[in-house]
Amino acid sequence: MRRNRFRQTGLAALLVLGTWAAAATVPASASDGSSPIRVSTADEAPASAGLLSAMQRDLGLTRAQAEDRLADEQRATALEPEVRRTAGAAYGGSWFDAASGRLTVAVTAGASPAAVRAIRATGAAVRTAPHSARELDATKRRVDALSAPEGVSSWHTDPEAGAVVVNVVAGQRSDNDVRSFVARAREAGPVTVAEVASAPRTFAAGTVGGDPYYTGNVRCSIGFSVHGGFVTAGHCGGAGAAVRGWDGTHIGTFQGSSFPENDYAWVSVGSGWWTVPVVLGWGTVSDQLVRGSAEAPVGASVCRSGSTTHWHCGTVLAKNETVNYSQGAVRQMTKTSVCAEPGDSGGSFISGDQAQGVTSGGWGNCASGGETWHQPVNEILNRYGLTLHTA
Repeated sequence: MRRNRFRQTGLAALLVLGTWAAAATVPASASDGSSPIRVSTADEAPASAGLLSAMQRDLGLTRAQAEDRLADEQRATALEPEVRRTAGAAYGGSWFDAASGRLTVAVTAGASPAAVRAIRATGAAVRTAPHSARELDATKRRVDALSAPEGVSSWHTDPEAGAVVVNVVAGQRSDNDVRSFVARAREAGPVTVAEVASAPRTFAAGTVGGDPYYTGNVRCSIGFSVHGGFVTAGHCGGAGAAVRGWDGTHIGTFQGSSFPENDYAWVSVGSGWWTVPVVLGWGTVSDQLVRGSAEAPVGASVCRSGSTTHWHCGTVLAKNETVNYSQGAVRQMTKTSVCAEPGDSGGSFISGDQAQGVTSGGWGNCASGGETWHQPVNEILNRYGLTLHTA
């Protein structure tokens, strides 16, 4: 049926996934705080099973305790803007107290009795604060203007401490530069010092197969990590194009790219990113380790990971197929019954633990079905002299 439908549709119906991606901009984000907080209703699950399991594992909770905590935190989150308005200039900050399951609100001695009563009436606990939130924010801005040495890890306002907390790396407190910084910070306002175990480092991400990346206004997907970078589809970007990761930070640059005739490319990575031999399972299956690149035969099962439709599987239908895209023919492709959609371009095709290729294009979608071609990974490795990162 799939092949008959393909013949009826014709090659003119082929869609290049990267072309789809180029037509779509990066999804809008509500991270600027412009969207209101959505509170779940009583009939809705408090969180996904995966998140609840992670809370149980990492916080030492039972499932019921995790659900109760999420409900308490949701109430506290919704309450915080209200108590801030009620306290006005006397507001000293607030925090969630896990032991009591309540929001704790700090107010200065200047808070009116009526305001304190109103805050308590919400169910929040009230503490007396030595400084207002505005005073602490002003202190932090003055500390921000200072040049910090490596021995100073970070600093933040802490309403519970009623001060700006300067975190110093353990063993560095007596360093002359650190002592000088702390002295100048204390001149800026209420400051206290705490020690942390080590200096911070970036956690941009590893280059995980299936994860999104961006170049210009195009979103594509990482194929496989190689030593020094990752491989992906050539139509996603030309040589020299800069690449951003899922978090918006710079990953690296397209070092080589070919499309049409071929549809492959490789991207060098740096800036705190590193390569890992993993293909993302998106919670549908466990993340898949990559142990090699032995090519699966026609009829074998194959799965694909991509940043739009995540994890889907099918079978290998044909090899060494020439695909006649509107931009030109691409040769030596492998055809599969796996669906794909815009943004999945460049993503991983894997059979078991063996890398197969990077997503190129296809027809259909993951609602009604379709077919997708991939560029075999071994051809890409050989073309650029790359070594697959394997477990």
